[in-house]
Amino acid sequence: MNDLGCTAIPVLQKYIRHAEHLGLDIEPALRFAGLTAKDLEDNSLRIPTSQFERLLEHLLSHSSDTLYGLNSAQYVQPGSWSLLGYITMNCSTLGEAMARIQPYERLVSDIGNSDIQTVADSAHLSWSCHSAPGQLHRHLVENTLASWLLFARWLTNTHYSPREVWFSHVQPEGTRTEDYERVFACPVRFGQDRNCLIIPQEYLELPLNHGDANLLQSLEEHAQGVMSELEPNQPFPQQVKHALRQQLRNGLPRKERVAEQFAMTARTLQRHLQVAGTSYQQILEELRKELSEHYLLRTELPVQTIACLLGFSEPRSFHRSFKSWTGNTPGEFRQTQRSQ
Repeated sequence: MNDLGCTAIPVLQKYIRHAEHLGLDIEPALRFAGLTAKDLEDNSLRIPTSQFERLLEHLLSHSSDTLYGLNSAQYVQPGSWSLLGYITMNCSTLGEAMARIQPYERLVSDIGNSDIQTVADSAHLSWSCHSAPGQLHRHLVENTLASWLLFARWLTNTHYSPREVWFSHVQPEGTRTEDYERVFACPVRFGQDRNCLIIPQEYLELPLNHGDANLLQSLEEHAQGVMSELEPNQPFPQQVKHALRQQLRNGLPRKERVAEQFAMTARTLQRHLQVAGTSYQQILEELRKELSEHYLLRTELPVQTIACLLGFSEPRSFHRSFKSWTGNTPGEFRQTQRSQ
C-alpha cells in the first residue's frame, strides 16, 4: 500500500459501530490491523493509515453489506472528526463550518483532501481519496460524503438535502440507485469527474445550533498547535506563519510577541528570517492575503468582519492592502471570482 500518512482513532469508530450492528466479531479485524481494543479508547492516538485500511478491508471481507461505507455514516458524531468536528460545531453558519474543513483536515486523516468551489448558485463540496482505486476506495468516498450530509443536518437541525450527489466511481453491482437516494434524498450520479455534494448557495447561511464564538477561538488555537506538531520539521518561516495565524484574531500581533514563542528577541527573529530569504512583514502580508482570499471565496462573511479577523484596525486599511495585492477591491474580487 502507498504511504498515506496517519489517521485519528475516532475515524474508525463509525465503521466499528456498524460492524457491531451487523454482528461481526471485531477482535479478528483489530488483530489483522495490528490494533487492540485499548487503542480504540485513546481518541488522541493517530495510527498509520495503512492500519486503518487493513481494519476496514477485514470488515468488508467479512460483511455481506455491499453499502458498508454508506451505511456506516449513520453513526457519525462530532467526535468522528476529532478536533475538527468540534470546531465546525461551534461555527455560526453552515458556510463557516464548511470553510473550516480544508484548513484542519489533517487533524482527521491524510487519506483525502477536500475542496469547496462556488459554481453559479451552488457550492461544490468535493473530496479526493488517496487510497488505491478499488472496493476500499469506493466505501471510503461514500462514507465521507454521506457523513458530511448527516452531520450537516444535525448541525442545522434540518433535513435539507443537496441538489445532487456525484461519485467518480461507477455504480457498484448489487446496489440500487434508490439505496443511495434513501440516504441523500436527491439525485445521485455515478461516473462523474469528482466526488462531491452540490449544495444550494442559500444553505450556507443556515445557522448552527451549538455555535460558541469564544469556544471556537480556543478550539482553533488548539488546532493550530496540533497542526504544527504534525509537521515538526517545518522551515522556520512556516513556523512563524503558524504563530502569526494563531495571534491574528486578537489583533495585529507585535513582532516581539511572536519572537517570544521561539524564545528569542525580535531582532534575532528577523535575522533568522533574513537568512531564510524572507522577513516578518513579508510573511504577515502573505498570510493576510491568503486568509483574505479564503474568507472572500469560501464564506459569506462581510468585508468588515474579514478586516477585523485579519487584524486591520479599519476596513479602509484592508481595502487598500487588498487592492495592492490583487489589483481589485475585496468586493470586486469576490464578485469576479465567483462569477467565473
